[in-house]
Amino acid sequence: MAEELRLPSAKGFFVTGTDTGIGKTLVGGGIAKILRDAGKRVGVFKPVATGCQYHDEGLVNEDPEFLRRHSGSEHRLDTICPVGYVLPAAPCVSAEHENRPVDFQAMAKAYEKVVAESDAVIVEGAGGIRVPVDAGVDMLGLAKWFGLPVVIVARPDLGTINHTLLTVDCIRGAGLEVAGVVISGYDAFDSSIAEEQAAVVIEEWGDVPVLSVVPKDEDSDVASGKLGELTVEALGDADWAGMLG
Repeated sequence: MAEELRLPSAKGFFVTGTDTGIGKTLVGGGIAKILRDAGKRVGVFKPVATGCQYHDEGLVNEDPEFLRRHSGSEHRLDTICPVGYVLPAAPCVSAEHENRPVDFQAMAKAYEKVVAESDAVIVEGAGGIRVPVDAGVDMLGLAKWFGLPVVIVARPDLGTINHTLLTVDCIRGAGLEVAGVVISGYDAFDSSIAEEQAAVVIEEWGDVPVLSVVPKDEDSDVASGKLGELTVEALGDADWAGMLG
């Protein structure tokens, strides 16, 4: 088991998802832009990433680049994402495959730098909240170390109610605050009754706010660095600056 990291306190959000490929980076980048536009110095941080490529600023994937672009951060990519692996898998699998344990101390050092130079931080996890990281620590364990309110990004389609409520219960059971849920990729022109009612049911049964329903947006694409107006407008339904406290 990794030794618990003593991380600096900060204002911000930890963004997780009910699954991988759910839209966490898009949502995290959108929140960062909104806070930046509100006059905040926004730090962005992705503790560990897999499916990375070698870059002149470190071993990173497209996620930290997207987060940096829309937050206005001037940090190097290997500060924003201090631990990276080539193999696209759960971090614990990638770490074992590449014979390189997760460097939690490098993670802590990079995060301290980001926090010291920011008014608010957006930390994006990898995959869902129970994805194993390394040395007996999963993404929930990381979230506990950061101690930030958690934003849960959920998909819009059938099955999302169960996955979202389980994620809410898991996070609350660990003593963390759930800031709310963002439903990502909703298609109002091709939705079932189940999809239309998902947000209402999640709020009622999870006793949790659905902060935003982000529509399917062809102008938003993490790989190309694009953040569309529809996405930003939808995320603007929530008072992110006010929620910082």
